[in-house]
Amino acid sequence: MGSSDRRNASRLLYNYFRIGKACAELPPTERLSMALYLCSAEQDDMAMFLNEALHQPLDPEERRQDVIKRIYPSFNKSDIYPFTEYLSEDIDVNSFLDSFLVQPDLFIRLHPGKEKFAFGVLEQHQIEYKDLGDNCVALPNGTKLDQIFAAAAPTKPFEIQDYSSQKTAAYFNAQKHDYWWDACAASGGKSILLAHTSPEIKLLATDLRENILRNLDERFQQAGIRKYQRKVIDLNYSPQALLHGFSFDGIILDAPCTGSGTWGRTPELISQFNSRSILKFQSLQRRIAENVLPYLKLGKPLIYITCSAFKAENEDNVAYFQSALGLKLEAMEVLKGYERKADTMFVARFIKQEPPGL
Repeated sequence: MGSSDRRNASRLLYNYFRIGKACAELPPTERLSMALYLCSAEQDDMAMFLNEALHQPLDPEERRQDVIKRIYPSFNKSDIYPFTEYLSEDIDVNSFLDSFLVQPDLFIRLHPGKEKFAFGVLEQHQIEYKDLGDNCVALPNGTKLDQIFAAAAPTKPFEIQDYSSQKTAAYFNAQKHDYWWDACAASGGKSILLAHTSPEIKLLATDLRENILRNLDERFQQAGIRKYQRKVIDLNYSPQALLHGFSFDGIILDAPCTGSGTWGRTPELISQFNSRSILKFQSLQRRIAENVLPYLKLGKPLIYITCSAFKAENEDNVAYFQSALGLKLEAMEVLKGYERKADTMFVARFIKQEPPGL
């Protein structure tokens, strides 16, 4: 396929999955025409080709969802994301559902000191962008950044990182010469964010997958981070044999989760997800928190992060960490990415206290 055909095929597939389980009884071609119509800001020729009923002009006071509802009375917006009963309480359900019909933006975080250079390259290539402050930049999804910057610099002057993910940095508040542990580091997005915002800390990054820690090493090198340790640790189990007497001034627990706040980028997962998985992830998150907590110094912060929109993984875990683990909650927030074409995430900052009775 040529590049334009690939783009078109991608658009059709993504839009098809964006409507989740809405009108699941209809034939795929009708659901595709519905999806193209709902997800397009302008007239979509393919939608009209597949469904003549969509030829009608749109009344200025009428929303596209109203037109679909008139043609298909069985259309129910809540079927787009049929898990709304599990959502965190702070989430506006209507706005959240509407966000699935819009492609998210691509967000990058510029490396400190590289801002002027990066903006110059983007402007040279006439790339549309929005400077959101704090080195965060929004671009149209699909922008070929690697191609644009490959000839301009030997290393990338940015990290691809969602807007909400970048906003978790406000909860770190690391102090000079602290020793921090990114317990579920994956390929290092939060670790790099922490190291760039607090460059004089010491850092341990761990994950249960050696291959993804190799990706972390590569990203750290590109980001100019040299002083760190990394270990393979499976936090399903106590890490005592690997951490021995380690103690930390802060722990980031970016916990494994359903990822339900990110399905605007991977809408196919809406149709594949089974709600029984929510409590399985909740149990895993609590077990990991219990296993990392012994290595946090008294009076120091645990930063709990998920990319979930579900209450069981967010507020319910906050209540559990307070009651069962004795953590003191300082602040928590649903990061409402659905308001700005970004992922929806959750972050909470706890302080470890002296166990009761001691």
